[in-house]
Amino acid sequence: MKKNALVAQSGGPTVVINASLAGVVDACLKSDEVGVVYGGCNGIEGILNHQIIDLGAQVSTDELINQLKLTPSMALGSCRYKLPKEADHPEVYEQIRNILDALNVGYFFYIGGNDSMDTAAKLGEYFARKGSDIRAIGVPKTIDDDLAVTDHTPGYGSAAKYIATSVYEVLRDVRSSNFKTVLVLEIMGRDAGFLTAAAAMPRFTGDVAPHLIYLPENDFVMAEFLEDVEELLKTEKQVVVAVSEGIHFADGRYVCEGEDPSKQEVDSFGHKQLSGTASYLAQVCKEKFGVRVRSIEYGALQRCAAHCNSKVDVDEAFEIGHVAVKAALEGETCKFVCVTRVSNNPYTVEYSLIDTKLVANAEKKAPASWFNERKNGLTQEAADYILPLIQGNIPLPEKNGLPDFIKLNLTDYVTVG
Repeated sequence: MKKNALVAQSGGPTVVINASLAGVVDACLKSDEVGVVYGGCNGIEGILNHQIIDLGAQVSTDELINQLKLTPSMALGSCRYKLPKEADHPEVYEQIRNILDALNVGYFFYIGGNDSMDTAAKLGEYFARKGSDIRAIGVPKTIDDDLAVTDHTPGYGSAAKYIATSVYEVLRDVRSSNFKTVLVLEIMGRDAGFLTAAAAMPRFTGDVAPHLIYLPENDFVMAEFLEDVEELLKTEKQVVVAVSEGIHFADGRYVCEGEDPSKQEVDSFGHKQLSGTASYLAQVCKEKFGVRVRSIEYGALQRCAAHCNSKVDVDEAFEIGHVAVKAALEGETCKFVCVTRVSNNPYTVEYSLIDTKLVANAEKKAPASWFNERKNGLTQEAADYILPLIQGNIPLPEKNGLPDFIKLNLTDYVTVG
């Protein structure tokens, strides 16, 4: 009797997380060993609430698979549910297993980042310990590119391409002014600066800006920042600065906290909500130098700008979905699909499987060799890492001149049990 598959998504959206989802569905539908392909709506939290659809029935053709592949964000919805330890809440694990058994699920795929890999690892170990034949495979995603072990993560290349492209564009905009100006660009990144590093790409491909770039891997020194801006204003009409939202002082205080850290809001995990770094630094420059200032806070477009997708990113994300299914069908479990870069020129990668525990809750940061001595700029090594990941673009299917994205019916739940 064929076993069924269940796939779900978790964490923050990316341009290509649905490409990995499409890869999983495509491989399952083309396999003689998989029956129904279920989709868990809103991650593991939705699965616990029996919010499960017949995904294969909704994405049953190559055309629909391709449409899903090029749709940004998370077609199945997400959650921020932290799976507890089994010792603390064994009933949660038992409930999940009962749901999967009731649906005859033998293959479980969880697409996400650090916390999601923790969920995949915990469930895989639980199934194995209980003698269940359910195989759990982690499928990577994150725009932050901060997953350990793997060379890079699906989602990063497209986000990096959008950032680099939009920086090119905003440089043209700011130069249309004849005023002395300081422009500060704020890009996502709490602890890792890979995304902000992409803002430096114009510098490595023929431009002179951004002039300064600051990542959270290094302590931010306000006095040095002001010295650098002041020196640049002597020769440059427009000074462009790119910063990660999570840059911080040596005492650990985020720059965006300004003079009153007590006003900083926190999210459901207790993390401080990071925003306002660019506007704060712009205001400091205005008061210090008396020049015109502008600040741009890159928002959700960093993670959902499908029109600026990287073909490399889309293709790899889709292939990783295939690799995950192949691994499960071959009997692997508690594994994560890892990317190893073989060469930059020509750019080639290899896929392998590693223990999910090596990735769960671990974090990768930009290496020290990426930074110049002043810690306000990047080296060629950073550009060599990023440039291969942002190559190419896949045009989106259109309808009425607009992208024709897929929309799944997330309320047509199957009966569990």
